[in-house]
Amino acid sequence: MHPRHSVILELVNSTGRISVVDLSSQLGVSEVTIRQDLTQLENQGFLKRVHGAATVLDSEDPEHRLWTNSKIKQDIANYAYSLIGRDDCVLIEGGSVNVMLAKLLADRSDVTIITSSSYIAHQLRASKAEIILLGGQYQTSSESLVGPLTRLCIEHVHFSKAFIGVDGFDVQTGFTNRNMMRADIANAILNKHQEVFVLTDSSKFGRIHPAAIGPTSLIKHVITDKHAPENALQWLKKEGVQVHVI
Repeated sequence: MHPRHSVILELVNSTGRISVVDLSSQLGVSEVTIRQDLTQLENQGFLKRVHGAATVLDSEDPEHRLWTNSKIKQDIANYAYSLIGRDDCVLIEGGSVNVMLAKLLADRSDVTIITSSSYIAHQLRASKAEIILLGGQYQTSSESLVGPLTRLCIEHVHFSKAFIGVDGFDVQTGFTNRNMMRADIANAILNKHQEVFVLTDSSKFGRIHPAAIGPTSLIKHVITDKHAPENALQWLKKEGVQVHVI
């Protein structure tokens, strides 16, 4: 991918929507060049072009994403919940399944929840659990905290289990995310070398996004549904990942 395209995707994903004029100004190239770049990226399935601007391909809004495959996502969240024991300290990153998992944990006073998602923290405002919200740059599109300060916070907290969301998986690329800044946080979590779970419904399989999450060897578990492609599940097992099919 052209380096300029990577920058464009980072800007689009971090803001949700950005104009051709702003992209031209920030990247120091003509608006004609930006329009050509956006056409290429739209054709590759990375973003959506609208009049005079570019927007994220799919909404990052957690409330919006909860409505997609909600029954399957709830089943995945229920299973993940069953794996969390008494006195566990868990880190829950963003994503719709993780929101559902956090809501299930709200009535438990025997767990500590660390999260980089302000949306999740708000959902848990009346929770009996101890809630730790990581600091960082507030990303409005996903209602989460990202950036160097968030990574620093992750380095200084300890947890027994972590649950992260993804936007895509392919055997050629591994797990990916459309949002480079959220992927950066997921990778910071992986670098803690704790027990990491990927919670994802089968619709994410076969999708490839710009930001890599991995290496896959640092992911201990994948929880997904029965519609996930068998070749992908077998590949994950060969990589040492424990696959849970709901």
